[in-house]
Amino acid sequence: MKKKLRDNEFLKKVGSKVRKHRKARKLSLQELGNAIGMNISNLSFLERGKTNPHLLTLKAIADVLDVDVTEFF
Repeated sequence: MKKKLRDNEFLKKVGSKVRKHRKARKLSLQELGNAIGMNISNLSFLERGKTNPHLLTLKAIADVLDVDVTEFF
């Protein structure tokens, strides 16, 4: 049986994976934020699991990072 993640753990996991892919592409928060139209403060909150991102935001990030959105889950 798969262990269920609490909501805050899930958000941290997603944010960590976004950060991992962003760093692998050698993009700064500013560069990614500019590419998707999000300020760096909100993007930083997302990467730290402090906010619940909209699915379309995750899709936009995935498109810029050239990964499938499922890589974040």
